Amino acid sequence: MIIINAFKRHFLWPLLMTFGLSLTGCSKQDTPAAPTAAAAIAPAQMYDAVARDGKGFTAGAMMSAQTVYVLFDAQCPHCGMLWNASLPLQKKLKFVWIPVSLMNPKSTLQGAALLIAANPSELMAAHEAALLAGNGGMMADANPSAEALAFIKSNTLLFNSLGATSVPFIVAKNTRTGEVITNAGALQTPAFATFLGVE
Repeated sequence: MIIINAFKRHFLWPLLMTFGLSLTGCSKQDTPAAPTAAAAIAPAQMYDAVARDGKGFTAGAMMSAQTVYVLFDAQCPHCGMLWNASLPLQKKLKFVWIPVSLMNPKSTLQGAALLIAANPSELMAAHEAALLAGNGGMMADANPSAEALAFIKSNTLLFNSLGATSVPFIVAKNTRTGEVITNAGALQTPAFATFLGVE
């Protein structure tokens, strides 16, 4: 198992990125996370629920009327790929990145570190670069604040209430139609722009 994980981290992910291939996401079935309850929130209400209850950090065009919510796990390489794909779109849209804990104990610690960072976007960029390089991401405080831990727990419960099964999980409104849209998994920049209606 360790050899397979090392192969994926050091050879497979960089190879897929080099050739522009997309990976879907990290599913809860890949991890020992708690089982998901049936979605209690209808798709049309997901946007308002995430806007109201999600605790994250903002990146991109702060004054944009369009907000894209991304529920992510700090240990998920697909989330790192989506972060990179979102960078060109951050000139037009406001993104709120909402950390959840699905994969392992580092997910919680790194997610908490991002929530309390003075410059979370800068830390996220450095973290995702290290994660995608196979270095496990940032070193995080082993004893984060009770408030930060509570936010990660609340975000994870929110993720479960949406009936989501993998991260990254995107909740947005299409800029052209105003329709609430969701997507589980990473997208490359052109597909992401098309999905959001900002091509």
